Amino acid sequence: MTLLAAAVCPHPPLLVPQVAGEDPIDVREHALSAVRRLCALEPDRIVLVGDDGADTAYDGTSTGSLAGFGVDLSFPLAPPAEAAGGSGAGSRPTAAVPGAGRRLPLSLTIGAWLLRQVGWPGHREARGVPATTTPAAAAALGAGLVAAAEADGARLALLIMGDASARRTVKAPGSLDPRAAAHDASVAAALAAVDVDALLALDPSLSRDLLAPGRASWQVLAGAVRRATPAEPARSWTSRVRYDDAPFGVGYLVVGWEPVGGR
Repeated sequence: MTLLAAAVCPHPPLLVPQVAGEDPIDVREHALSAVRRLCALEPDRIVLVGDDGADTAYDGTSTGSLAGFGVDLSFPLAPPAEAAGGSGAGSRPTAAVPGAGRRLPLSLTIGAWLLRQVGWPGHREARGVPATTTPAAAAALGAGLVAAAEADGARLALLIMGDASARRTVKAPGSLDPRAAAHDASVAAALAAVDVDALLALDPSLSRDLLAPGRASWQVLAGAVRRATPAEPARSWTSRVRYDDAPFGVGYLVVGWEPVGGR
C-alpha cells in the first residue's frame, strides 16, 4: 500500500522544552512516540499537514521559528544533514539562513521539531491548509498526496498537525464554549474509529467558532485514506489513541493510523 501510516499530533509550542521550561507536559512524549512509530515504518517520504494562513506547499528550504514565543530557536524542515548550517544532530535546533525558503507556520514548525527530535533522516515536505479550506478541497488535497506518491512509486506517511478546540474551559485561550467538549469528543471518536465520513462532516464554521484549527488537516487525512482504501476504510485501518485531554483548556489528540495487517 502506498500510504503506510499517519500520525495525528497537536502543535502547542509548549511541546518544545525550551518554551515550556520545567512545567511537565504529558502530551510531549505521546507525540514523540507516535512520530517514532511513523518513522519506524520506513516511509520514502513524510508529508506534514497543518493549519496555515494560506494554501501553501513547503520544501526543505523552509524554516520555522519560535522567536514569537520567547525563545531564539528555529527548525529547518529539511533533515539535519541537508539543512543549511545543520550540525547533523537530530535533536538540536538549527539557526535559519537569511534568504532561505518560506517561513513555516506554527503547526508545521512543531511538526518539523518532532521529526528532528526523533532523528528521522528521510525526505519530508509540508502543506499548509487554511481555516477557509472546504471539506471537499481538504479531501482532494489528501487524495492528491496519495496519488503523487503512487505516481512516484513512493511509500508515504502523513504527519497531521492539528489542535482541537481552544475553548474547553473558562481559562482556555478562547474562554469556555459549551459546544467545545462535544465537538472534541466527536473528533476523538472519529479518529478512534477511522471514520473518514465523520471527519469529512466536521463543520468548518463551527470549528472556527470553537478555535479548532485541526479541522482542515484532519479532513486532508480523511481524503488520503479514502483514496488509499476506497472500500470500507474503517475495516482496512486500525487506530491507536495515545492521548486525548485538554490541558490549559485546549483539546490535544495524539492518534496513529496504520493499515490492518501492516504494510
